[in-house]
This record gives sequence, structure tokens and C-alpha cells, in this order.
Amino acid sequence: MIGERVKKYRTEKGLSITGLADKAGVAKSYISALERNIQQNPSIQLLEKIADVLNISVDHLIKAEVDTKNLDHEWAELVKEAMGSGVSKEQFKEFLEFNKWKNKQN
Repeated sequence: MIGERVKKYRTEKGLSITGLADKAGVAKSYISALERNIQQNPSIQLLEKIADVLNISVDHLIKAEVDTKNLDHEWAELVKEAMGSGVSKEQFKEFLEFNKWKNKQN
């Protein structure tokens, strides 16, 4: 989720919620709600302000990073392809559940 990534990068930079809010020109309560996933659809303008303060690209806030250390190359490429094609985690989980169900039927 975007809020989790905002918190991750904010804490890595050693910023408090207040510090990030002040530097980005955004309400502290909004940053707090974003990080707690209460606010789930921030505008691109807001994300640009936050990313600018954190010195990262908006992409880092929008897209989840894939930890490929424990994946072989082929699995890593499949995950990246799925993410790039717009498959959500929920859709992927549904596919896995369907596949498990289908295999039990056979």
C-alpha cells in the first residue's frame, strides 16, 4: 500500500510525520491517515510533493518493490511481468485459490 511505502521512506530519511508534512506543505493529519491506510487514494500532486521531500520518484510510492533475493530468475521475471500488466495482489491470490480448488477437483 502507498501509505506503508510513505512511512518506510519517511522513517529511512529520519523524518517525523510533522517534518514530512511541513516540508511537503501537506496537513499532518493527512500524512498520518495515509500511513495508516485510512486515506487510500492520494492525488498525484500530493504524491509528487511527498516524493520530492523524500528525494524519490513517485514510482517508488506507487509500485511495490519485489524482493527477488529469494526468487530464482524465472519466478522474478513472472512476478515483474504480472505487476507490469496490472495484475493486483488480490487478483493473483484469487488465481492461486482457484488453481488450488481446480487441482482438488481433479
